[in-house]
Amino acid sequence: QLQLVESGGGLVQPGGSLRLSCAASEYTEFTLDYYAIGWVRQAPGKEREGVSCISASGGSTNYADSVKGRFTISRDNAKKTVYLQMNSLKPEDTAVYYCAADLDDAACHGTDFESWGQGTQVTVSS
Repeated sequence: QLQLVESGGGLVQPGGSLRLSCAASEYTEFTLDYYAIGWVRQAPGKEREGVSCISASGGSTNYADSVKGRFTISRDNAKKTVYLQMNSLKPEDTAVYYCAADLDDAACHGTDFESWGQGTQVTVSS
């Protein structure tokens, strides 16, 4: 499995932007390019929600309907980092955001990933 560390969260006003980063350490026989990477969020009192996911190859991405058109996921295997660009943020985007990894691209269809980061808090408030 990978060690994953999220960064980039913080407090932002509605309509603002944040860019989250997920840095991976490859304490595994598999390098980052073998892993699908997802972003999952959890708000107080709500269940975990898969926000976005990118396949191991980077050739396929998906987004929750609630963030489609506002968020963009990308990966830079050379930097061992996955990003989530979040634009036009809304108060309902407030949550702890986790990055997660799995060797199976099918993990992108849910939230059952093998490896998880510690999470970074995103708060959208005026």
